[in-house]
Amino acid sequence: MRTTRIAVAVAAGVVMMAGLTACNGGGDKSNGTGGGSASGGSNDAAGAKSPLDAALASLKAASQQTNGKNSAKVEGTTKNGAMTQTMKGAMDWASGMHMSADITQAGGPMGGSGKPMKALYTPDAMYMNMGMPMGGKNWIKYDYDVMAKKMGAAGALMKDMMNNNNPGRSVDLLIASGKVKEVGKEDVRGVQATHYSGTLSVSELTRMQTKNVSEADLKSLEGQLQALGAKNETIDLWVSSDNLLVKKHEQMDAKSPYDSTVYYSDYGTKVSVTPPPASDTTEYK
Repeated sequence: MRTTRIAVAVAAGVVMMAGLTACNGGGDKSNGTGGGSASGGSNDAAGAKSPLDAALASLKAASQQTNGKNSAKVEGTTKNGAMTQTMKGAMDWASGMHMSADITQAGGPMGGSGKPMKALYTPDAMYMNMGMPMGGKNWIKYDYDVMAKKMGAAGALMKDMMNNNNPGRSVDLLIASGKVKEVGKEDVRGVQATHYSGTLSVSELTRMQTKNVSEADLKSLEGQLQALGAKNETIDLWVSSDNLLVKKHEQMDAKSPYDSTVYYSDYGTKVSVTPPPASDTTEYK
């Protein structure tokens, strides 16, 4: 029973964080094209920007503005096969990732109580309170270094994601890919936003990981994704007139389909995260 509850907490905390950010582009983004192909991205004879160049320039502005805000409120839903998770909280990425959130999980092989679990994230560890004390302690601590060792290649990526999470990473990925188009103007919860979309292969996703993930781990991760039947991931972003990311949708086709939608609001909000006392914490080892 204890092992199952720990597994549920890990799945809830890690999968939900995966939904908050796409993988970071590793290319040079100084020219707005990053490491991806710039096919079709040149200016026309009159000097006007092509649709691709215009989209990349807009996303570069969105990345700079979004990253510069340092904090935001977040709300999202992630579906992974039969499992559905919802999350609501606030995150600060000014100096490492700090976040406080309530996560609810239902369905999937490990089930879920349907009741909110409290989650705290720091640059070094994740803390989960499932509402049911274990060994007289209310919190479980998941050190990222420990989890990385236990999870192999996926753990190395997870550790980097936990250490460097922020909304702008999904924007940077599309910039680095050079594969993006403007879909049109849409309303996102009362905010007028421009919708951008891009589709990347699993190989491209793994090739554009942060440099903090080794080549061996990248190859292993790519193999794991392909074994799960994953071929492509589509990323949709909605950017407000203030150049702020307000919505992100990610969808990956696989044997166990992955679908995540996250909303961002109240940029610049104050976020306070205090780890629970060691006397009330059980460590995951």
